[in-house]
Amino acid sequence: MSWPDVTMVDACVRRDGRGGSPTAVTDDDPAATDADRRAVAAAAGTSHAAFLGPERTPDGGWPVRFFTATAELSGCGHGTVAAQAVRLTRTALGELNDRQHTGGRTFDTVAIRRPAGIEVWFDQGLVALRHPAPDERAAIVAALGLTADDPHPTDAPRIAAPGTPGAPRMLVPVHDRSALLRVRPHLGRLTAACQRYGLLGCFVYVPPVGDRPGAARMFAPAIGVDEDVANANSTGCLAAHLLDTTGAQTVAIEVEQGDTLGRPASVLASARRGPAGITTRVGGLAVVRDGHRGDD
Repeated sequence: MSWPDVTMVDACVRRDGRGGSPTAVTDDDPAATDADRRAVAAAAGTSHAAFLGPERTPDGGWPVRFFTATAELSGCGHGTVAAQAVRLTRTALGELNDRQHTGGRTFDTVAIRRPAGIEVWFDQGLVALRHPAPDERAAIVAALGLTADDPHPTDAPRIAAPGTPGAPRMLVPVHDRSALLRVRPHLGRLTAACQRYGLLGCFVYVPPVGDRPGAARMFAPAIGVDEDVANANSTGCLAAHLLDTTGAQTVAIEVEQGDTLGRPASVLASARRGPAGITTRVGGLAVVRDGHRGDD
């Protein structure tokens, strides 16, 4: 089918406006099938596409759906940054405080015009954390091809699921940025392991130290994304994990991603303890490009 205008957004660019994760954003078509929506992501050549619903849900949220070329996602962090940046550009406002409905959850968002782009933050909600079972951990580590020298000396893998019903992913710390750059996963084995244990993918990271940002790479071949330029939801999960392991009341982090793909990206996240558990906010800077029309 012929799709209406598609806007390209570089989500989660670095502070100077470079790089970011290319994301297709378009108004949803009620007559479209999910196969049509998957085809938009494929035709755009982006890892994800965001579809903006025409009217609010009963609880006041604007519906947004996310698709890769192979599947619909229950949530997408950098896609949310892109979607809210586009929504702000359709107004004359300098700041848009609103609510988004995705994957059965409605949450607060804010988009602010900045000199280098549009800064977007969203509430990720509660993050559920658990320790992986030994076989689960062993299967993922083996699929990543990590050597005996690669694991982080004090941190350990964790399973984290953001929001409700957020998809779980494994957070895997490595020793340093050199180890991170060396990761060459066996994508077939990683796909099989993620499908076996119900994981979205694997977020391999070097924790932030002092004022130096952390660094990470996200592998999710089970949903058709061999390596993601920027994974904002996993960054929020990492903030929750670091808060949980340090015992602090609040944590704020920056995590650089995308360098191995030639698309330098940066994601911000904060976590805090509350009565119900650990909640997080995730943010990034977006640059909205000109739109183009979809192909048949």
